[in-house]
Amino acid sequence: MYLCTIMKKKFFKLLAKLNKILLPSFTKQGLDLSKASKFQMAIFGWKLYVTKNALD
Repeated sequence: MYLCTIMKKKFFKLLAKLNKILLPSFTKQGLDLSKASKFQMAIFGWKLYVTKNALD
């Protein structure tokens, strides 16, 4: 079980690096989340999910 946890964390860290390279940064763009489109909110949610799992 411990090995599975380590592999999961490494996977999410790699995914976080890919997200940083491939997906836009809404904080640098100054995006107001109350005015974001559904697609932008989906990207924001995905990045949040990956970051949460990479840090756990």
